[in-house]
Amino acid sequence: MNRLNWSEVAPAGAKALYVVHHYITNNTALPAELIHLVFLRVSQINGCAHCIDLHTRDLLKTMPVGKVALLPVWDEVPHLFPDRYRAALA
Repeated sequence: MNRLNWSEVAPAGAKALYVVHHYITNNTALPAELIHLVFLRVSQINGCAHCIDLHTRDLLKTMPVGKVALLPVWDEVPHLFPDRYRAALA
């Protein structure tokens, strides 16, 4: 099965998403790890395999693989994620 190329299907939406992504990653004081964590969580909720792969790779640059592996059950391992991260994951 071929993956839908959403930037071709909705170029204006793709451009808007890029602008938001660029702003968040370059114009906020949020830590990169928290940003990548939120991007990955949104991708998990949306069920986009491509985005999950992309954002997992980004998050693995700042977070240990064992912790990333437990993201789907983050609410069952409160000791691994500080309150700020838990709020973002919720």
